[in-house]
Amino acid sequence: MSSQEIPEEENLPSAQEPGHGGAVERADDPFADPGLPAHQPRIQDIDERAAKRSERVVAFLFLLSMLATVAFIASFVAFPVDKIVYIWPLGHISILNFSLGVTLGVALFCIGAGAVHWARTLMSDVEMTDERHPIAATPEVKAKVLADFAAGASESGFGRRKLIRNTMFGALAFVPLSGVVLLRDLGPLPEKKLRSTLWAKGKQLINMNTLEPLRPEDVVVGSLTFAMPEGLEEDSEEFQVEIAKAALMIVRIQPDDIKDKRELDWSHQGIVAFSKICTHVGCPISLYEQQTHHVLCPCHQSTFDLSDGARVLFGPAGHALPQLRIGVNGEGNLEALGDFEEPVGPAFWERG
Repeated sequence: MSSQEIPEEENLPSAQEPGHGGAVERADDPFADPGLPAHQPRIQDIDERAAKRSERVVAFLFLLSMLATVAFIASFVAFPVDKIVYIWPLGHISILNFSLGVTLGVALFCIGAGAVHWARTLMSDVEMTDERHPIAATPEVKAKVLADFAAGASESGFGRRKLIRNTMFGALAFVPLSGVVLLRDLGPLPEKKLRSTLWAKGKQLINMNTLEPLRPEDVVVGSLTFAMPEGLEEDSEEFQVEIAKAALMIVRIQPDDIKDKRELDWSHQGIVAFSKICTHVGCPISLYEQQTHHVLCPCHQSTFDLSDGARVLFGPAGHALPQLRIGVNGEGNLEALGDFEEPVGPAFWERG
């Protein structure tokens, strides 16, 4: 007979045969609530001396946290940022970073460890169950919650164990001091660095293209030359910092074309020296129009008139370019007769 053929009725069983062993016996309910195990009191619950020992341990951890915070602040003050030491197995690392990390870690760990030890040894560990109920609590439930909270607060000993409470408050009050100290490390204060440059009386003007001292005959009418102070080396570490303040534009104008009297007095035979740094946002100025004696900042198109005290003709710059008073030394080279009389570059605090 093929598998597609339907079997005849006489070949089917008249009724289902009972299973082996007769009726199946029902096992115990596997999902029955086993309930909570019997409560076992801790040593601290029955022995007051053990409770006192736990209290001292918790207080010691909180005190250790406070000492670690003090050590954090002391490390920040005592260790320089560039001090490198060898610590096995970490290798060569900054002693400042190492000490700050260790002390702050100890301070935070001790607060956490103290809180955990307090909860595990001194606070109530009686297991409590509460059946699910509607979100809106009945007045009876609210009263029970308040009573349970009061009982928990009383059993925790928060009010009775003043040593723990006070040391915990002290530890929590000291930890934020670490963040306050870190605010001091946002960077060194500029002090008076923005108010002065490397220019000083007697410093020769060095041509930035030839690196040779500039002589009056090197500057012809209509030309634009860039200069830096004598002694500033391009491969020095501070070059970019110093040239950002001391860069000069040297132009030569017919003395009769100079409109500003002070500019004429501070020039040498029509040779004038102005700061190359724009007074708007500090871009270097390099576009000079010899017919009009105007210079243009390429960043925001501020335009200055070098024949009229470098006053602003157009653009967002708020101040004229500072002028450097120059002269000629005994060797016939151009030299500065002092520093700028006002800060160069963008105005800050209205130039103090």
